[in-house]
Amino acid sequence: MRPVRKFCSAAVALAILTLLLAGCWDQVEIEDRALVLGLSIDAATPEEMATEEQVTHLDNMKLPGHAISVTAQIAVPGRVPLGPGSGSSSDGAKASPVWVVTVTGHTLDDAMNNLQQQIADPRYLVHLRVIVISETIARGRLDELNDYLRRNPEIRRRTWLLVSEGRASRFMDVEPPLQRVPTLYILSMMEKAVASGKFPRDYLGRFWSADSKWGESAYLPYVALRDKENILIEGLAYFSGNRMVNTTKPLEIGAFMAVQGMDPGGYSALFKTREYGNVIIKTNRRFTKTTSSIRDGKPYLKYELYFEGDLDEHFDSKKPVSSAAALHKIEQEFNTQIKGVVSGLIGRTQKDHSDIFGMGELIRARHPGYWKQHIREKKDWEDIYSGITVDVELHMHLQRVGLKGR
Repeated sequence: MRPVRKFCSAAVALAILTLLLAGCWDQVEIEDRALVLGLSIDAATPEEMATEEQVTHLDNMKLPGHAISVTAQIAVPGRVPLGPGSGSSSDGAKASPVWVVTVTGHTLDDAMNNLQQQIADPRYLVHLRVIVISETIARGRLDELNDYLRRNPEIRRRTWLLVSEGRASRFMDVEPPLQRVPTLYILSMMEKAVASGKFPRDYLGRFWSADSKWGESAYLPYVALRDKENILIEGLAYFSGNRMVNTTKPLEIGAFMAVQGMDPGGYSALFKTREYGNVIIKTNRRFTKTTSSIRDGKPYLKYELYFEGDLDEHFDSKKPVSSAAALHKIEQEFNTQIKGVVSGLIGRTQKDHSDIFGMGELIRARHPGYWKQHIREKKDWEDIYSGITVDVELHMHLQRVGLKGR
């Protein structure tokens, strides 16, 4: 009986193991996938609309009059450089690591179906890292665009969504000397801007989170192209009611991050003092203390911004900065002038009904009774935000003087 039992046990074990041998029956090789690295979305021109292919509809169907133009950057297998040693080839366009394809559609889903009709391999968005939309698209409602991206399980929440000055498709054809793949260059630029304190960590998932909150408005990086190679982070593009309403200047990114208390401090400020001429102060660290209350039936917030920095440069003055008293005067000048920058940014967002600072979330957390009484939807807080009082105080401490005494 024992040999029979051993035989039966071995047969059962083999039967179970055979089920594991079919684990790759539905495999798709990476060379047989069209990996989309980057997308750009623009409003379609009349000429582009005239060339739309009839993939999902016919001409006689009643469809919306507007359309979008989508440009996809697809990786070419074997040509994407894997490290710094993979330099550019002399074969020109034949050795390009990406294939750029432009299609037109009435929605993003429609355009992606048109894209699939023009490429042999099935498209995959798992490696999509950068989406650039034009300012025209951002100033329209983004409901359809966000709906498609949020429902697509291949879209990563750590994808960057950027708003471009002018046509977004230009960013799919940039030729940066430091990187052969334009999308990877844009991705590297944004990640390094975050690491150096030049920009908040504002991924696509963070944008959706802010857009969903009643007490906070969303914002995105606002970028511009210079000389077909240089990409400039020109500011923040901020939203109200799911539409882009305005932009900031580059220095105001630092002001926004200071209000949020984001470290490290990556911006330098050039300003003129009364006694010591022009100076440049580099901010190294930032810390923010926030207090809130309800005064006369309205929210009141106070931000105390603490900075640590260095005096990087001092010019156009023969008076040396050679004492603690001189440093203190420069600190006071910094506090006064940069306070104007911060207050101006807050005032402009209030005028635009866009609470990118998340002040509403502070009121909701700290004063739930007021929130439940006055807020029924996101628009209620955007209207209240435009009329609240916000005070700002700055405290700069200069740790080092990067100058040689004269």
